[in-house]
Amino acid sequence: MMWQLSDRLIASTLQAETLARNFSRTEAVSDYNRHMTSKKIAAVDLGSNSFRLQVGRVEGNQIYPMDGLKEAVRLAAGLTDQKRLDDAAQSRGIDALSRFGERLRGFAPSTVRAVATNTLRVAKNAPEFLERAERALGFPIEVIAGREEARLIYLGVAHTLPNPARQQLVVDIGGGSTEFIIGRDMKPLLLESLYMGCVSYTLRFFGDGHVDRKAFKNAELAARVELQSMVHPYLALGWDEAVGSSGTAKALVDLLELNGFSKRGITREGLEKLRDCLCESGNLSKVHLEGLRADRIPVLPGGLAIMLAVFKELDLKQMEFSEGALRLGVLYDLLGRYHHEDLRTATVTHFMHRYQVGAAQAERVERTALQLLRHLVPETADEDHPDRQFLTWAAKLHEIGVSIAHSSYHKHSAYIISNADMPGFSKRDQARLARIVLAHRGKLERAQPLKDEAPEWTLIFCLRIAVLLHRSHDATKPPMATATFHGTGFVLELDPERLSAAPLTAAALADEAAQWSGVGGQLKIMVGGHKLGHE
Repeated sequence: MMWQLSDRLIASTLQAETLARNFSRTEAVSDYNRHMTSKKIAAVDLGSNSFRLQVGRVEGNQIYPMDGLKEAVRLAAGLTDQKRLDDAAQSRGIDALSRFGERLRGFAPSTVRAVATNTLRVAKNAPEFLERAERALGFPIEVIAGREEARLIYLGVAHTLPNPARQQLVVDIGGGSTEFIIGRDMKPLLLESLYMGCVSYTLRFFGDGHVDRKAFKNAELAARVELQSMVHPYLALGWDEAVGSSGTAKALVDLLELNGFSKRGITREGLEKLRDCLCESGNLSKVHLEGLRADRIPVLPGGLAIMLAVFKELDLKQMEFSEGALRLGVLYDLLGRYHHEDLRTATVTHFMHRYQVGAAQAERVERTALQLLRHLVPETADEDHPDRQFLTWAAKLHEIGVSIAHSSYHKHSAYIISNADMPGFSKRDQARLARIVLAHRGKLERAQPLKDEAPEWTLIFCLRIAVLLHRSHDATKPPMATATFHGTGFVLELDPERLSAAPLTAAALADEAAQWSGVGGQLKIMVGGHKLGHE
């Protein structure tokens, strides 16, 4: 395989369309300025039951909803026993995203963030669907982890609470998963995501539309078993108020209040009255209640059973409803990045402390790696450039695996980054960061399969050279280095005086050139105008 890194290719990767193709969410300052002029941002939530689009207007640090779209896609209903999305569910999803894409036409890439939740976390053919979905929407789609979903939900709810200083329990029953958060102000204190949702539970326990007390008992019992894993720490921490968010909670509060089952909000007594009413009907097709929308009927009993289990296990009597939800949290998280309050940076700092990373060494490697990147891609002098951000994070985290074992620590580092809950990072972000960190030492072939034009090759080069030049882990200044693109790879020019005093570094650089040759690339090392190893 020939790995092409021509000057034309490198230049093209710096253009907006290539950045969009490689799904870098944050663009340069000019795009940020365009965003602030338009003052419009948008969030797309690919839920397991519904797909939603929210457009917001930015005023200072607040977001005011402008427009919203909802499509009852019921993606989770198309998940087969083999954990594959069937064709019908995929078609419903693509059709909905095509309509969203029309509404978002003209939005800058950095003003739109699309996230996918539980069904696309578990579907084995999610990558194929996402490729089509991104073309239909016109923007990249991130599959987020369960606890990241919970964090964003809380962020959305917290911005709608009348008194966020009170400690809140937030429960969000989605189509395929249910998120639980205890938080105060804008800070979540406990986060959990359980694999149970209104779509999956309705299909599992009420699949034929038949509703009776036995089915409800079985569904509630299954939900209570799932809840056992998180009940104790939640009860121990406690809360002042319970809040429900998203579609299931919204449907339940409407049904309870409009039909006289509850005077205000969701109550245990009201839920039991609603359950009895459904059981008396005997079948979902015979349910006639004030405020019951047609698109909610197919998923109502599963969501109700889960909520009843939540009330019983957490000993709840009353729950308020909040209009804040995942899509609003995504908007505020996106706004925070524009204001340079990127949670991803805070997460990286936390991981450095958690895994006792040597800050001085990480800073030395980061400084040299960024210097090389600026030589290669001058645009990365901008602190908001996505490639600069990822290289910075990779430099800070490349040694976290040492906390497990020094031998093959880069593999441990990559494993942690791939599998840990990292607030602010999507699964795609984590995968990209893990690839860069895994390839920072040892055999370069571990970085494959990367597409030939993938920007990661440049970031991997910068990090590998920086780590190599600082292999002594001390404050000794490394040889001065500059880098340029050439042909199918790179040219690295080094200060001969300092390199002559570092024979181990010189030998390691010679081996590094062989590594790049092994993956079809090229690394030419020049010292004082001469190629290393030649007269």
